[in-house]
Amino acid sequence: MGRWIIFALVLSGMELFGEVMTFTKEVPVYRSEESSRYVSNRVPVEECWDEEVPVEDSGSEMVGAIIGGTAGGILGHQVGGGSGKTAATVGGAIIGTLIGKSLAEREARPGYKIVRRCRTRYRDEQRRIVEYRNYARVLGREIVKYSDRPLRSIPVKITIEY
Repeated sequence: MGRWIIFALVLSGMELFGEVMTFTKEVPVYRSEESSRYVSNRVPVEECWDEEVPVEDSGSEMVGAIIGGTAGGILGHQVGGGSGKTAATVGGAIIGTLIGKSLAEREARPGYKIVRRCRTRYRDEQRRIVEYRNYARVLGREIVKYSDRPLRSIPVKITIEY
C-alpha cells in the first residue's frame, strides 16, 4: 500500500510541476501550386420585341348586311304596289342583305395592331476561381494552407506540454 501512495504522489507532483508552452512560428513555404476551378451559372435573359399582327374585322360583314338589307327593303317598298308591295319589300331586303354582305367581305381589309412579345433565354456564364495550395513542413509533417495568392510563409501555432 505504501508503494501506491508514493506512486500517486509522484504522478500528482508531475501534474503540479508540468508546463504548457504555446508559441507561433512562421514556417517557410517550399512550394505553391495554382489550382483553378470553373463555376457555371445559368442567367435568364429576357428578349422583347414589338410585332405587327393582322386583326380580322368581323363586324364589317354584319354592318354591310344590315345596311344592304335596309336599303334593299326601302327600294323594294318604292317599287311594288298593292299586295306586291310586301313581296317587293321582303325580296329587296333579302337581295340587299346578300349584296351588302358580299361588298363588305370584298372590301374588308385586315387591320394591324402592335403586340409586345417576349421570351426568356438562358445564358451560361462561367467564372474561373483561382486559389493557391501552399506547402510547408513543420516538425517532420507536411502542411497545406489554401489562399488567394502564393504565400512566403505560414503562421503555425505550436503547443508543447511536459
